[in-house]
Amino acid sequence: MDIISSTIKDVAEVAGTLGKAFTYVWFIILPPFFYWAFKALWMDHVRRRYWGSVDKILLEIIPPQNIEKSPKLMESFFSGIHGVDTTIPNNEKYLKGRFIEWFSFELVGDSGEIHFYVRIPKWDKGIIEANIYAQYPDAQVVEVDDYVDKVPRIVPNKHWEIWGADAKLTEEDPMPIRTYHRFQEDVTGKMIDPLSSIFEILGKLGPNQKVWFQILVNPVKESSYYSKAKDYVEFIAGRKEKSKTTSEKMIQDIGDIFGNIFKAFTSVVEFPEEKKKDQQPLEFRLTPGEREKLKSLEENVGRVFFETKIRFVYIGKRENFDKPGVVGGFWGAMKQFSDQNTSGISIEDSTKTYAWYFMVKPRLRYRQRILFQRYVDRDWTGVTFKMSTAELATIFHPPDMSAMAPSIPRVEAKLGGAPANLPVK
Repeated sequence: MDIISSTIKDVAEVAGTLGKAFTYVWFIILPPFFYWAFKALWMDHVRRRYWGSVDKILLEIIPPQNIEKSPKLMESFFSGIHGVDTTIPNNEKYLKGRFIEWFSFELVGDSGEIHFYVRIPKWDKGIIEANIYAQYPDAQVVEVDDYVDKVPRIVPNKHWEIWGADAKLTEEDPMPIRTYHRFQEDVTGKMIDPLSSIFEILGKLGPNQKVWFQILVNPVKESSYYSKAKDYVEFIAGRKEKSKTTSEKMIQDIGDIFGNIFKAFTSVVEFPEEKKKDQQPLEFRLTPGEREKLKSLEENVGRVFFETKIRFVYIGKRENFDKPGVVGGFWGAMKQFSDQNTSGISIEDSTKTYAWYFMVKPRLRYRQRILFQRYVDRDWTGVTFKMSTAELATIFHPPDMSAMAPSIPRVEAKLGGAPANLPVK
């Protein structure tokens, strides 16, 4: 009992000393904390105000009749639009809230019809058209009315039901999902369109049934992300330990202090010895699966990246709302982009439109309406991650000839320019 009492007394004295010391340095510690809190709130406010003032348009991409090439064309498209990444002056960044704009690429199934849309700031219309026509000369890019206006502004209601969720990666980025390079028939070597199964599901939607698949992207500065990605490659290869952020280091240090403070009163604290590195060559230490994982990772790191947010919404009239068939079928098809050795796309459970235990109905309605409004606003709130141009091209591209869904609008005839010698009055 004497030892316990003595220990409690010592801890109380230490706590008292720390409290007294804090009274002398609070004016040094607290201002930085409040500064970062104020900065986060201020930047969120001015960024939303800026984005709300930007004039936005919706473009529909109508693919040509026959596309014989792989999604690599769309990878070049995404590389092209990465060029909107520019340096923003500090006064515009912190006072006006200006930032590099988000693009919203949207795959939409509407009563059996399939559409490809991109919602952008109006001033970026030229860069989208230029890069689409560079890769698909026979395609059409048409400005259209926003399809979200075709449903009531308040959903769900007595006529309409909704289910939705945000997506996440199954592994840490930059570990890639299964990209289009690996969708190939073993015998013939023929390319398989990664979106074929999804097109089939969207093409069979019943009347007044809609699936909205939204991919928000924002260019990532190559210099800021490339070094982190290379460090991750080195970590996977076993050449260096995983780097930790400042907050992670701080949490570990605090854990070490409080984990050993009581032990220090009764015995000597021993720290774990540094592990000796395996001296075997890398090719002998890695299994075949690990080699494939490292190869995919290194190939992915060599591309440019976008900050990405993915959101899914299924909305329709209640009389034929088929949640098990549509939601289960769509996300079942999304599993083809997953690989146990690398990464994949899955549902972020915390964003699902469900509620349990108490006040289930009002809480469910609230979650559904929040998700719906965020989709309509193309809001970037929530889980985001990095995806390369190859990953984005895999999950958003016009269908090739193997995708036979008749519900995809296509350009009926090739458009040509007027003859150079055409007389003009």
